Amino acid sequence: MNNTVVIGASMIPMGKHKTSSYTGLGAPAAMNAIKVSGIELDEIDSVICGHAFGGMLTAQRIAKEIGIGSIPMINVDNACSSGATAMNIAVSDIASGKSDVVLVIGVDKLTQFGGGTLPLVVEDPEVQAGMVMPALYAMRAKRFLYERSETADLLAAVSVKARNHGVQNPFAQFRKPVTVEEVLASRSISDPLTLLQCCPTGDGAAALIMVSDRKMRKMGISGIRVSASVLHSGKATSGFRNMLHPEITYQSARDAYEQAGLGPDDIDMVELHDAFTIAELIYYEALGLCPEGDAAGFLRDGNSTYGGKVVVNPSGGLLAKGHPVGASGVAQVVEAYWQLTGRAGKRQIEGARTAMTHVTGGGIANMDHGACTVHIFETTS
Repeated sequence: MNNTVVIGASMIPMGKHKTSSYTGLGAPAAMNAIKVSGIELDEIDSVICGHAFGGMLTAQRIAKEIGIGSIPMINVDNACSSGATAMNIAVSDIASGKSDVVLVIGVDKLTQFGGGTLPLVVEDPEVQAGMVMPALYAMRAKRFLYERSETADLLAAVSVKARNHGVQNPFAQFRKPVTVEEVLASRSISDPLTLLQCCPTGDGAAALIMVSDRKMRKMGISGIRVSASVLHSGKATSGFRNMLHPEITYQSARDAYEQAGLGPDDIDMVELHDAFTIAELIYYEALGLCPEGDAAGFLRDGNSTYGGKVVVNPSGGLLAKGHPVGASGVAQVVEAYWQLTGRAGKRQIEGARTAMTHVTGGGIANMDHGACTVHIFETTS
């Protein structure tokens, strides 16, 4: 993985862009990433676009508007992991020598559904029984609070931290701080989860320019090096499922650390998949940021914010930034790029040199998740 580098990154503000098309969302992010990188359009070898609901030929429609044609273009649907999966493919292409320069785009427009929970595949037996993602995570939350002898204020504290981080992020959908009391008093969605404990849907796009190490050195610039790129799918199991032990994330993190030759204590920042407050607590443990059983104390002791052991979701995460599904995995890498190159403004993590991104995708009956992608990055200078 070490010969693949991100040299340009950009995103648009997440929000409700009801009058924008997929092209209107994706093209500005892509053009700015190209501009930041210093790459010329005719140097791009391929375009890979992650989206879950964009329909046919989304990559081609975006590329057409910015003057790119003829080269290979791939569209990737891997649910919430779509954008990160697109990046995983780009890493493989560059590492194999197939490409020198790849444009990666993540984009989705969820306002097209008019609100409510995301549509799931109706042939799935759990979906037929009424399963939706807030209900799934509410069950995890209930189990967590019971097994750990905790109360709902712990869940609310995750949202408070996320919103505090999001205040400093001009690309976040929500930039107003909240209190534990406000989180708990917000409308119930699926007990014990309230509205402010669920990530907002919306629209957004993010883009990256990824190049080979040889290309970066030839250009005489720097970026962030991809030290690990791991993609796993879930494995079907019947009977009991331990909802507090997401094996797909445990496995992906293990393999990522092994690829990078690093451990959890070496990571300065993490952008993880906090679609719901309980998810962040579970993923502290799954990513090895703290021992199993210690997530509550890890949060309460301030270990996941500025001044702690590792800054988790400095962007505000999905809870503050929003979750336009296919864009989220790429947007996480944009934040990592900004942090590791000193471009994060008021939310800059002092001395940050390593970053991890983590995103899971899709609920399928008898599976933890359908896909999980973990990346680890290091500075090149």
